[in-house]
Amino acid sequence: MIDRRLFLSRSTALCTAAALPVWAQSPWPARPIRVVIPYAAGGVTDSVGRRLIDQMAQALGQPMVVENKGGAGGTVGMAEVLKAAPDGYTLALTAISPLTLSPHLMKLPYDPAKDVVAVAPMMYSPVYVLATPAFQGKSWEDLIAQAKAQPGTIRFATSGVGSVGHIMLEQIQHQTGAQFVHVPYKGVGQTVNDAVGGHFEIMTGNPYGTINGLITQGKLRVLATTGPQRAPNQPQVPTLAEKGLAAANITSLFGFVAPARTASDVVLRLSSVVQAQLATPAIQEALRSTDNVGLQMSPAEFGNLLQQESRANADIIRKARITL
Repeated sequence: MIDRRLFLSRSTALCTAAALPVWAQSPWPARPIRVVIPYAAGGVTDSVGRRLIDQMAQALGQPMVVENKGGAGGTVGMAEVLKAAPDGYTLALTAISPLTLSPHLMKLPYDPAKDVVAVAPMMYSPVYVLATPAFQGKSWEDLIAQAKAQPGTIRFATSGVGSVGHIMLEQIQHQTGAQFVHVPYKGVGQTVNDAVGGHFEIMTGNPYGTINGLITQGKLRVLATTGPQRAPNQPQVPTLAEKGLAAANITSLFGFVAPARTASDVVLRLSSVVQAQLATPAIQEALRSTDNVGLQMSPAEFGNLLQQESRANADIIRKARITL
């Protein structure tokens, strides 16, 4: 769960590429690298992540094979990655919630404190609260008023139990007294299809090409966004902080992790390649066009951030008495 203010002092909008170090002769990578995205296909992780991975593959000189494996808020795919051999040939490109949120909400087949090594962040992303054709209200105020006056009549879809959207929903209910029906999906791809069909009234989603196109077409409407300021591509839309919901004003962070005990030289090389490719014009444009912000951190800094977020989420979950 991310407060974008945390990164403003760190992020320099990736204006300059991180210099790639000169590596000693090494057999890695000697074969294709598997990258698991622990969500169903079609979301922001695919939209920006696949472009980045393609460029990484060129820089490394080996194919990088992407596999979407959704389920349980990203924990199914994450568990598969973390049981793989720590040889540098299996990675996850993921939101950090399976490592910093889910452990405080459910029993997992892995321990983020012991089974994971942080490699590199990719980006942080605002979360849009979107109205579908099934919602007849016009504004955020209409949404909260209806959910309070008619509890349980508004269906609120997220990318899964334990996802950032789920925690946002719980915080909104806790802070406003509104009551929604949670509709968890395996990822945003199918959620978007059902949203256009009016299968539910509200959804959360990170901005990417498909969602942005549907907003432009008027098939989805943005009622609120998250972040320390309004999204550049949605300047007319207030943030949840502006609506007095600072605890729900959270963003998503996405990055690469690997199984614990992956060799440090492999982790450092991957990190350096990620940072260099994030700074390229093609990736910068993909980020800007979708209101996402690239991040540059060392593996150690990224690992420390995961620990900080986990502690903060544990505190939020405890105070809001969020349970599954």
